[in-house]
Amino acid sequence: MKRNNEHLKLSDVLKEFVDENRLQEGLDKVDVKDAWLNLMGNGVNHYTTNVQLKKDILYVDLSSSVLREELSYGKEKIISMLNEHLGKELIKKIVLR
Repeated sequence: MKRNNEHLKLSDVLKEFVDENRLQEGLDKVDVKDAWLNLMGNGVNHYTTNVQLKKDILYVDLSSSVLREELSYGKEKIISMLNEHLGKELIKKIVLR
């Protein structure tokens, strides 16, 4: 890390640390899971058993086949909601299983 300037902003130091240690992918995975839980609400979260980001595909395990079917019609909207919430285009595809 560069330490030549004593007046670095904490956000800049953290970003540099994340970049140097290749932590962004792990942070993105946590952020995506949080975004799902925040945006989908208790009804969906009750049936969500796992949320996992692999590359640009979001895998969501649901314990209700009815809910899985219902959500499958709105995949594009869900992707855009999640990406907007995250502030970047992390998710390109959702797989409901």
